[in-house]
Order: sequence, then C-alpha cells, then structure tokens
Amino acid sequence: MIKKIERNKPIPKTKLKSVEEIKELIKSKNTILIASIKNLPASQFQEICKNLRKEAIVKVPKKTISIRAIEGVGKNSIKNLKPYIHEDIALLFSNLDAFELASVLQSIKTPAKAKAGQEAPEDIVIEPGPTELLPGPAISELGALGLRVAVEGGKISIKEKKVLVKKGDKISEKAAGLMNKLNIKPFSIGFEPLVAYDTKEDKLYVGIKIDAEGALNSLKEAYAKAFGFAINLGYPNEETIKFLIGKAGSHERALEVSIKKNIPKNEEKTQETKSEEEAK
Repeated sequence: MIKKIERNKPIPKTKLKSVEEIKELIKSKNTILIASIKNLPASQFQEICKNLRKEAIVKVPKKTISIRAIEGVGKNSIKNLKPYIHEDIALLFSNLDAFELASVLQSIKTPAKAKAGQEAPEDIVIEPGPTELLPGPAISELGALGLRVAVEGGKISIKEKKVLVKKGDKISEKAAGLMNKLNIKPFSIGFEPLVAYDTKEDKLYVGIKIDAEGALNSLKEAYAKAFGFAINLGYPNEETIKFLIGKAGSHERALEVSIKKNIPKNEEKTQETKSEEEAK
C-alpha cells in the first residue's frame, strides 16, 4: 500500500503580510464592522469607499486571511465574527462606535431602480400628478396596472393615488418597467451592516439597523405625548410653564364670563351701585 505524502506548502509572504495588516487594524481601531456588498456595482463601491475615507478604512480580504487575523488577535468575543466572514463582504475599521458608523453607511446609500422579482421594501405608491409620458402605448400600460389617467397638455397625467406594489410583494416585470419610465427608485444601495465588534469593550453587535428618520419621528411623537400629559397634569417645568400660565389665564377669563352670566340682574345692579358709591 502506497502512502500519500502530504507536502506542507509555506504560506506566501503576501498573505502573511495581509494577515498582519488586518490584525494591526483590529488592534488599533475601536470598531470592526462587517458589511454586505452583495450585488453592489463596482462604481458604487468605489464611490462609497471615497466617501468613507475620513470615517473608516475599507478592506475586502479573502476569507482565509480574515479568519487567520481574527484568530490571531486572541480576544474571545471577536471570534464570533467568523460565521459572518464569507463572500461579498467588506471589513470596515473605524474609531467611530458601531452605531455611528452604521449611521454613516445609511446616510451615503443612493436610490436604485426596481427590478422584476425583487421584494418591495415598503408600499410602492404612485402619486397623482403630471408625468413626462406621451400618449400612446403608455396609456394602456398604466391602465393595465390599475391607474386612472388622462391626457393633459399633450402628456399623460395620473389622476388618483395608487399602491402599485404592497410591502413584501414581488415586483412584476410590468410594474418594474412602469417605475423605470416614471423614474421611481424604491430601493437604496450601499453597504449593509451585518455585525460589528467593539475592540475596547470586547462586545459584539448583531443586526445593526439604523433608521434616523424613523427614530426622529418616534422621538417627536413621544415628546408630544409627554408634553400633553404634563400640561394636563399641571406639572410645571421650563417647557410647560408658559402653557400652564396661558391655560390658567384662559380659565380665569372663562370663569369671569360664567360668573357674570349667572349673577341675577338685581344683584348686578346693586353691585354696580355699590361700586359707584365707593367711587364717589
């Protein structure tokens, strides 16, 4: 029986250098964030890297290099990054905290056109108003998708608001074609944060989703509810005191009107006479 002789090939110096580079970045930066770059066009990738120059260093190393670097750092929690190391991901190294970096990534996303077969992220709504479409086949295309239209000023105008695709539904080829014609871009493309590691706290953050607009709206709604509750409760502070004084003043005026309405005429005349005598 012939035994196979296994040859241990030395690791190329370029790979070793890459591993050491990633290790040094892990040790020197506060945050390591793994982001998906699947289906991201090369031009868009380069543009995002350019916009991130001040906030983060972006690397797209091979899977084996990333895993070797993570294993070589020695910290326990960082090893939990390994399941997220696969194809179509980028490593971001930054001194921003994980949520700040994720917020930056969200802010530099760009609108993208819809493609047939994609799932609608939200209700895709066609608003009423004029379009740049000329009368012709487009009229029947719009009608087939349930839109009410009319020709105004030589161009097609949409007469009523219409939910073209509901959230979670697949976008049809016809719907995608119409959105492209109307220049509606329901998607956004960019780096999608998957997981982040805080090197200082040795903590892992999974499923980072930043919705700055949604968070701001929630804060505004919570503030409005708290403010209304404080006013009804009569709780004085810097925010409510002016409104409480104004509310007290309006109640005083209403009470005066009510008292005057309920005073008998004879008593009212007596009070007027007393007032005149006191004045004399």
